[in-house]
Amino acid sequence: MTEIDVLKKDTAYLSIISNTVLVLLKLIVGIWGGAVSLISEALHSSVDLLASLIAFWAVKKSVTPPDMEHDYGHGKFENLSAAVEALLIVAAAGGIVYEAVEHMGQEKMPAMLELGVVIMLVSIVINLWVSQRLIKVGRMTDSQALEADGLHLRADVWTSVGVMLGLVLMKFTGWAWLDGVIAIVVAVIIFREGWKMVVSSTLELTDVSLPEEQESRIMAIIDAVPEVVGCHCLRTRKSGSYKLLDVHVLFNGNMHLSHVHAICDELEDQIRAEFGSFDILIHPEPAGIHAPETKESQYENAKKPAEIEES
Repeated sequence: MTEIDVLKKDTAYLSIISNTVLVLLKLIVGIWGGAVSLISEALHSSVDLLASLIAFWAVKKSVTPPDMEHDYGHGKFENLSAAVEALLIVAAAGGIVYEAVEHMGQEKMPAMLELGVVIMLVSIVINLWVSQRLIKVGRMTDSQALEADGLHLRADVWTSVGVMLGLVLMKFTGWAWLDGVIAIVVAVIIFREGWKMVVSSTLELTDVSLPEEQESRIMAIIDAVPEVVGCHCLRTRKSGSYKLLDVHVLFNGNMHLSHVHAICDELEDQIRAEFGSFDILIHPEPAGIHAPETKESQYENAKKPAEIEES
């Protein structure tokens, strides 16, 4: 296991520890004091904990080397965990709204509001530190599971701020109905974050191409090699933190095969030096033999076997 793999696992484990502590604190104080806003935050943190466990499992699984059943490695487990986490977030938002509506008409003020404010302040500090760590490591290692967990916790910081301010207002105004309103506001923020994660993880799971600027940079690296006549039909995708591409590269038809192979190795090294882990397949072609292929032409070729079977 590489240093990067160990860093990813340790960071995921940190999230599990922090969320476990916060769930217990919020749940105990929320039930004891009868504050639905605190209980909703405890429910939110319990979803965070479950998401952190899933992220930890996904990170551990994703670093498993390729095997006979997974030729391209296990990176998709990270994308899958991000999708599951997103669905959990959306479900938690619905549960919070249900609880909030049930308590909207309450007239009894929750007890121990001061302790609730302290708990939320502790939650803000912990989540802010852990989320920054998760996002930093996630982007450093290109781990969608860690970055998703970090962005989720960053959203929790704002919901915790809202709950804390609401508890302060309840303390000074005596408006018990604020408890339910705060919980609904928390749910809306949670749902928004969850929906963004659903969209992002769905794109990754359906093999969306790398960003246009990254593809342009890859093409520029290839074109910068003097022996390369041109390149076309670049296709890219991601599997967790693992990137994959295939591309057609044009060479002078009189070049020796060993020379072409050496240039292809050089291109692979340059791309990996800039973008990190990359599964690269280069299809060398002699220039001027046939018209350059495009992505669209490859899509049409991919459809032909299916059309033949249907006929």
